[in-house]
Amino acid sequence: MSATLTTASLLPAYARHDVTFVSGEGVWLTDTEGKRYLDLLAGIAVVSLGHCHPAPLAAAQRQLEAVWHTSNLYSTEPMLRLADALSARVGGARAFFCNSGAEAVEAALKWARKATGKPVVVALENSFHGRTHGALAATGQPGKRAPFEPLSPAVRFARLNDVESLAAAVAADTGAILIEPVQGEGGIHPATSEFLGAARSLADEHGALLILDEIQCGVGRTGSFLACEQLDVVPDAVVLAKGLANGLPIGVLLVLDGAPEGLEPGDHGSTFGGNAVVGAAACAVLETIDDELLASVRANGERLAAGLAGLPGVVEVRGRGLMLGAELDRPAGPVVAAALEAGLLVGSAGETVLRLTPPLTISAGEVDEGLALLEEVLT
Repeated sequence: MSATLTTASLLPAYARHDVTFVSGEGVWLTDTEGKRYLDLLAGIAVVSLGHCHPAPLAAAQRQLEAVWHTSNLYSTEPMLRLADALSARVGGARAFFCNSGAEAVEAALKWARKATGKPVVVALENSFHGRTHGALAATGQPGKRAPFEPLSPAVRFARLNDVESLAAAVAADTGAILIEPVQGEGGIHPATSEFLGAARSLADEHGALLILDEIQCGVGRTGSFLACEQLDVVPDAVVLAKGLANGLPIGVLLVLDGAPEGLEPGDHGSTFGGNAVVGAAACAVLETIDDELLASVRANGERLAAGLAGLPGVVEVRGRGLMLGAELDRPAGPVVAAALEAGLLVGSAGETVLRLTPPLTISAGEVDEGLALLEEVLT
């Protein structure tokens, strides 16, 4: 920490490491002392194209010189272009823009409630959907919910990849089934095609809406634009955020064609949602995530997963593409701290799981460099 800057004026909502970053380029960050770090976390799957990628940087700079904000009483060109681009990527959808993943989940919950008139949400144990009131209520981690209960909406929890458990939870009063195709904060646990297919069938049978939370696993992170593309399931809605604008604040609820509109003017809002500067950056991100980059994500994801599996102390490797979790035979926290000291950024997702979500633009050589650093830390 700089001698003149401290965290004393911040509420202690985060357990921050004692390092302050001042610049970044690609998969590298530099701190106040000039030390460089290989970033295999990317702001927890946010800096999807790497730090200061030229495409979103140039798009945001151009928009900053034109217009920043007009409010949602009017339209801006970046907002309209982004909505069209997202619709094209998912096969047809209408967008509601906001500023974060939790806000996108809140919008989805309100949309489902209004569209169906049903009060109950079925979510999964071990899930994570955000820390705002509704998103937290649907987060299947009791320790995160307990200090703030009672919460709303009404939520019943099933178990990931347990079709019988899901069938027991869904009933006539269910308005929404909310699932992460790959659970992120809960330890990097992928859903199976069978499980998501059962969720689709149960939603149809009971008049509920299937919402997929792709906040962390979407926008190319798993090697396809949406993770659900690999699982042959078409939801009613998808929520995205994190990597969509390469580090600028954004969230979006996408209601796919054929699903009910639900929301009407006045039902929901977001002052900064659809911001022109953020929208311009997000358009550039979508243009950059092409078939060639997605193929690279798949190849480097396989390379990283195979390398992790051979490291000392790694019990299991889970995930898809460049969203990976390494189950350790020891607590993850001290490993994360030791890696930081060695010049490597990784994260955790549970007590014994290392989380690796590097920029999608990482090279094979940088994957190998990260594995070598991690081997030193784990040995």
